[in-house]
Amino acid sequence: MADQHNIFLAKSEVKASDLEHKRKVAFNIQKYNDSVVKGKHQYANLELARQKAKNIKWKTIEHLDTYLEQFEKNFTARGGKVIWAENVEEAQQAVLEICREHNTKQVVKAKSMVTEEIHLNEFLGEHGIESVETDLGEYIQQLDGEAPYHIVTPAMHKSKEDVAKLFHEKLGTEPHLSPSEITMIARHKLRAKYVSAQVGVTGGNFLLADIGGVCVTENEGNGRLSTSFPDVHIAIVGIEKLIPSVNDLHLFWPLLATFGTGQQVTVYNSIFTGPRRTGETDGPREMYVILLDNGRTNLMRKEVRESMYCIRCGSCLNACPVYKNIGGHAYGATYSGPIGAVITPHLKGMNEYKHLSYASSLCGNCTEVCPLKINIHEMLLENRKIAVDENLNSFGEHAAWAGWERAMLSRGLLNIVGPATKGKAVNYLFKDSWVKHRSQLAFAEKSFNKLWKEKKP
Repeated sequence: MADQHNIFLAKSEVKASDLEHKRKVAFNIQKYNDSVVKGKHQYANLELARQKAKNIKWKTIEHLDTYLEQFEKNFTARGGKVIWAENVEEAQQAVLEICREHNTKQVVKAKSMVTEEIHLNEFLGEHGIESVETDLGEYIQQLDGEAPYHIVTPAMHKSKEDVAKLFHEKLGTEPHLSPSEITMIARHKLRAKYVSAQVGVTGGNFLLADIGGVCVTENEGNGRLSTSFPDVHIAIVGIEKLIPSVNDLHLFWPLLATFGTGQQVTVYNSIFTGPRRTGETDGPREMYVILLDNGRTNLMRKEVRESMYCIRCGSCLNACPVYKNIGGHAYGATYSGPIGAVITPHLKGMNEYKHLSYASSLCGNCTEVCPLKINIHEMLLENRKIAVDENLNSFGEHAAWAGWERAMLSRGLLNIVGPATKGKAVNYLFKDSWVKHRSQLAFAEKSFNKLWKEKKP
């Protein structure tokens, strides 16, 4: 297995030095942040709404087994089918079997991070099934052969000029198209896919236990087109997306919109409760919900359980100084930014991904901007502690920190070594992480301790 830590460091170094990349990301994030400030004005008491939503998610996760069974019962009662997938392979195989059962050669897919998590496009392609992204940002990324860069805005790192150039290279269009022209070309190409595809795939922003409903939130209408024309609708949803009732949506839909894009409410909000019924003229003839675990039950441990409250609004990414500097692809995981750094080690293995929990300044801005007040930066610290408790760090790292702790707690030891020697030692130890990009550290001739003793003998 590749050393994810070193790959992360290498990618981060490249992106942190790329001023044009940082300019594009900063420009796009600032547009979102400005909109979020305006969107919050719709609330008479925003803090109360956030706390209520957090309490609802707390109740749901504490009784997750009960709500999952309730959802399955109510969804299947209306003709839907539920498939439980413990891991990526089971989810992939479930989709493949459905596609083969319906002799499918083409799938249209609405924006979904969980399908990125299970690498659905690549898997179906290996089995001769074309999977087409219909969200504009995802379509751009698919054309470029890249994974999404951001939970909400897949092509956040691209400028309009970058997209025009990509369309020119991949689709043969004029090289300097405007954003509206790019959109019309994508619309023209994608509309034909909706009609010819036999299967539509979506994720789910929320699962409603009381009515057995799957909520899909989007701004382009591609989600509705992907579920209206094809005969089969497959919704792949993480088990943590549950909320108890349809009556809770008055809290969650506006919070998701406000903190994600600054809107009062997202343009298209759909609830699917099963396939087409007798007397209905449209909608899929069959509907499946694949409930995906894939490590999510690992998040039930008390140290990081709050991470299961996440509604994937992307606000913590927009607030994070690390994400703004290194971008989404450096993380090497489906979920980037602060929330990705919390959950990825538990979803994909603490030993390989524990380094992500150190990719943080611990400024706490991620916690501050989270609509559900998830204590993200504290959970990053918890992940670090878990790695230490499980002896996942090297002997050299343990020894170095033990020596550092011993020295920092002893004024006598610190005074034994002179400032020049301290400087040489520290600059050598941190030559790659600090000195490589900054001037060397220099220690004063007299420490504060010595100055104080001279002043107050």
